[in-house]
Amino acid sequence: MERYKQEIHGQLLDGPSELTDPERNLLRLAREAMDRAYAPYSGFRVGAALRMADGAIVTGNNQENAAFPSGLCAERIAFFAAGSAYPGVAITDLAIVASSENFSVEHPVAPCGACRQVMLEYELNQDLAIRMIFSGDKGRIIRMEGAHHLLPLFFHEVSLRR
Repeated sequence: MERYKQEIHGQLLDGPSELTDPERNLLRLAREAMDRAYAPYSGFRVGAALRMADGAIVTGNNQENAAFPSGLCAERIAFFAAGSAYPGVAITDLAIVASSENFSVEHPVAPCGACRQVMLEYELNQDLAIRMIFSGDKGRIIRMEGAHHLLPLFFHEVSLRR
């Protein structure tokens, strides 16, 4: 038996002051999107903002539904909106923020598994890594260069070939 190991690479930043101006702006836009989230059941709001290669910004926020799994995460809403409005334009950057009505989110919030799969497929299809920033209400921020770091063993269309 041979051991297999993969590492996740990213940066743990002390706060927004360690981000570039464009990164801080994207984080601000994600926070604005988060404020518009529909989360009456969980009270947990998430916002996402994407920067496209042409400079356009696309945002999304989580949308809950009383028929639970009918809602959708902020990240997938933003990615699908970008794919619909800007077909063929690469996504270069992503910022995700989260907040709760019930407690302070003092750690960076990363996407769920389904969102990671969607993000990675967009990244693979555009053959360009997406820079990602994850944040909570306050505290440290994670910056990563590519969704492949979030989902190292992924399912891809090559698995569907005969």
